Amino acid sequence: QVQLVESGGGLVQAGGSLRLSCAAPRSIFSSNGMGWYRQNPGKQRELVAGITLTGITKYADSVKDRFTISRDNSKNTVYLQMNSLKPEDTAVYYCYAGPGYNPHFWGRGTQVTVSS
Repeated sequence: QVQLVESGGGLVQAGGSLRLSCAAPRSIFSSNGMGWYRQNPGKQRELVAGITLTGITKYADSVKDRFTISRDNSKNTVYLQMNSLKPEDTAVYYCYAGPGYNPHFWGRGTQVTVSS
């Protein structure tokens, strides 16, 4: 079973920042795009941001200009820097790995809560 290990979630006030990290096995990281989805109870999981092997990024419209995704090939880790957080960003954030922006593997999720 592929293990994607997430960290960095937590509670923050509106306007604050958090950085999520997701570490993957080298064999997975070096052959897949990676990124983040998020989900709230009763809602579909939605793509927040993804980054391909070649570094091409994709963002949900709701997070453009606030979130930045990056990948560190030396650490087999993908990061999501989240600035200017809003209460509507509250969700469980799931790391994924897969071809392009298509998840084949998932992390267990990390809770992000933004208080107003």
